[in-house]
Amino acid sequence: MPDLLFLSHRIPFPPDKGDKIRAFRILEHLAARYRIHLGCFVDDADDWAHQDILKKMCAEVACFGLPATTARLRGLRGLVTGAPLSLATFAHSGMAAWVRRTMASVAPEVVFAFSSAVGQYIIDANVGSARIIMDFVDVDSDKWRQYAESAAPPMSWIYAREARRLLAFDRRMAAKADGAVFVSEAEAALFRSLAPEVAAKTHAVANGIDGVYFSPDHKFPSPFTGTGPHLVFTGTMDYRPNIDAVMWFVTDIFPLVLRLTPNATFTIVGAKPTQDVLNLAKIPSVFVTGRVNDVRPFLRYADVVVAPLRMARGIQNKVLEGMAMARPVVVTPQGLEGIDARHGVELLVAATADDFAAAVHAAAQPDAGRLGAAARDLMLNAYAWSSQLAVLDRLLQS
Repeated sequence: MPDLLFLSHRIPFPPDKGDKIRAFRILEHLAARYRIHLGCFVDDADDWAHQDILKKMCAEVACFGLPATTARLRGLRGLVTGAPLSLATFAHSGMAAWVRRTMASVAPEVVFAFSSAVGQYIIDANVGSARIIMDFVDVDSDKWRQYAESAAPPMSWIYAREARRLLAFDRRMAAKADGAVFVSEAEAALFRSLAPEVAAKTHAVANGIDGVYFSPDHKFPSPFTGTGPHLVFTGTMDYRPNIDAVMWFVTDIFPLVLRLTPNATFTIVGAKPTQDVLNLAKIPSVFVTGRVNDVRPFLRYADVVVAPLRMARGIQNKVLEGMAMARPVVVTPQGLEGIDARHGVELLVAATADDFAAAVHAAAQPDAGRLGAAARDLMLNAYAWSSQLAVLDRLLQS
């Protein structure tokens, strides 16, 4: 098999959060066709234990530690060097040296870079005849632009600087790559508008779902007590869009839900909750789990899966997972980006607090099971990883 250099800003195992799910599924897909030389960073001490699993899939695995506790300090170096803070956070001399050695000794046929953060290791490198696929996932520069619009100085200035400098880097990186990949057609279209010079090689490769793993047929003990209905939100809880979503839900939406459904509970499931998120558990009927070993029991027994995202980017795995588990899902328009599901057929869509509360109440009714059944059918028929990654296969062969 030909060789492929795969660079990722996080170790792609376990696939328990958005970027790691996508990275792992792509790695797994490519490992059937290439000898993989994987270079990645580890920012969670618990993840060092997973190297052996990846070594069974790859010809070589090189992990470099980048503790999350020093991420902010590393990022601030960009203010001195002029680099985007996102790239400065992941700048590492050991990774740079390993990439140079691997390019020289292996001469891979393909270089696959997962996120702008690792694009810095190949943008000025001599890659020979290697085909470069740059998976940006989302247009992160636009995320920083949105942050700048909602923040006060001095953070608004820093966010605006990051938006400008990261977009400039991403345009240069896309120009070098043979293919620039995004997680949804909406993200790809946005990048084409921002970087028209690379529009022809900008493509959407959407996320998929493992319908066998995320299946309501699995038997678990219920994690809930009481009659419910039980409402569930899943996600990594130090991520700003997720924090904003649950804060908005608890503050503006959940009180309206309780007027309609007094026994409702709201459970926030996900690792690394910030103090603001933990404080929500002080409110009656609101629960915060922190890290769990398996999110599926919470989805399996949820009466409604909610995704009240106001600053979402790309495809939301939390929505795909809830739908695959045949649960009624209520989502904002932002959270539905890249998912071809119909309001009132496979899920419910609501934009305002009043409408979202009404939709949650409707989704908690006994006849809402039809939504969950239709949602699972859609996931099985249109969102299998193999069909989603067929676009990537075509890019590698062209």
